[in-house]
Parts: sequence; C-alpha cells; structure tokens
Amino acid sequence: MIDNLDEDATSVFADHRELLFSVVYNMLGSVADTEDVLQDTWLAWVSRNRADGAEIEHPRAYLVRVAVNHALGRRAAINRRRETYIGPWLPEPLVSDEPTVGDDAADSALRAESVSMAMLVVLETLTPLERAVFVLHDVFGYPHADIADMLGRSTAAIRQLAHRAREHVHARRPRHQADPLVQRKVTEKFLAAQLGGDLAGLLALLAPDVTFWTDGGGKLRAALRPIHGVDKVVRLITSPVVLGDISEMTVRYRWVNGDPSAVVFTGDAPLAVVVLDIDPETERIRGIYAVANPDKLARIDADLP
Repeated sequence: MIDNLDEDATSVFADHRELLFSVVYNMLGSVADTEDVLQDTWLAWVSRNRADGAEIEHPRAYLVRVAVNHALGRRAAINRRRETYIGPWLPEPLVSDEPTVGDDAADSALRAESVSMAMLVVLETLTPLERAVFVLHDVFGYPHADIADMLGRSTAAIRQLAHRAREHVHARRPRHQADPLVQRKVTEKFLAAQLGGDLAGLLALLAPDVTFWTDGGGKLRAALRPIHGVDKVVRLITSPVVLGDISEMTVRYRWVNGDPSAVVFTGDAPLAVVVLDIDPETERIRGIYAVANPDKLARIDADLP
C-alpha cells in the first residue's frame, strides 16, 4: 500500500516539478538552493501522503504553498552567505540552446514564465515577502487571495505587498524588454567590438549610464563593485585584465533566462556567461552582467549546439 502511495505521489510531484522549480528559482536566483527546496517539498509531500493516505483535493496549490514557504525559510541562510560573498552577487544563469527545449529541470524552467537576469537583479532588492508576492502574482498570475492562503496573511496585506513590490520594480526596470532578434544582434556586435578592441564601436553600443556587473565569487579576478558610466566601463572591458590571454577561447550564443546571450568558453570549460540588458527604444546597452564564478557555471553543457 505504501509503495502505491509513493508511486502516486511521485507521479503527481513530477507533473508539477517544472512549475515548482521556476517559482522557487525566481524567488532565490540559485539552482542549488532551488533543488534543495524542491527536495524538502518532495519529502513533505510524501510524508503527507503516507500520513493518512487521503487524497489532497488541489495538489498543485498544496505543492506551491509548501515550496514557497520552504523557499522563504531558506532566505535567512542565503542572506548570511551573501554577507561574506566577495564582489557583486548575480543569479545563477539558466542556460539553454533554445528557449523552449530541454529535459533538465533548469532548462525546463525556461518553458515556464522566465525572469530575465536584469529582473532577477532588481528582485534582489525586495524583501523576501515582497519578492514572493511579486513572483506569484506578477509572474505566475496567482490571485491575491490564493497568495494570502499560501503565506498565512490577509488578502489586504498581500495586496499592499504586491503594490509596494510592483512600484519598486517598475521604478528600476522598464516594463518592456528588447526584441530577441535585437538582443542577439546587439550581443554579437558587443562581443565583436570588445574582443576586437573597437572603442568607437563600444561607445556607439553603450548607453551613457551603462552599468557593468561581474560576479567572480572571489574565485576569479573581477571588479569588487558594479562599474557605472560609459567611460569607466569601456576602459575596464577593453583592459588587458579582462582581455587577457585566454587559451582556445570561443563564444557560443545561447539562451540565458529566456534572453539571447553569450557563453564564453576556454576549450570545453565555460569561462563566463554574458547577458546584456538592452533598452528596447534606443537599442543601446544599459547593463552588462558577466557571471564568471565557476560554481555558477558548472551545469553548462559545452556540447549544446
């Protein structure tokens, strides 16, 4: 009997795993922490099914509630790690060869509502509760009343949190993103100009108030704080420190968190993921995100086309 219950529980959990991964990842920005939360959610789900064997009327709602609350509980440990993190912290990139292809959990999340690297950076400035409410309501479309039930809050409180989070996000992030074709074209031009030392080309591509974030995690040489302003950014990204002698360097274009982006390899090993935040009106680059921490690149497959 227990085996049958476990088999049924496994099937139901598998049906919802993609959704759970995407919700939790958008709350935490870390694949490793997301997988840990999903493991905790799975154990709670199996334990609940074993306890009395009674069927849960709405398993999707139950699983999302458990996962979201486990994710909120994990924020304290994540925040403690951030206090000792060396340099800027950027989300762990979700890399795929296509925006809708992939059987791995991380790739599959790209089939759900994806949050861009730039948006995830903005979400880091919200409180954990504000971020949970924003992700559930604005990204996944959950009604305020359902979120209130998940989080044990009143609907009025959730509505207030949602309003505050939305105002905060929209003040820092335009509502529209660049077209994927524009994103790919500008990314190719940017890498060609940077690697070729084309200063005029870079100045034409970068917005005056561009910001450059590099996340090396203390394991690779990287700027210890975001670099602001076109002149400072151009000097840095064309300096020998950044454009040093990298053996067998290749650039491959992939989808990162739903956006066309670049992955830099040295041989078959990923060296950095470069994601651009492009103004959809001017088509100029307002943000450059370079993730080079090897711990955050370990899941990237060099064999993807």
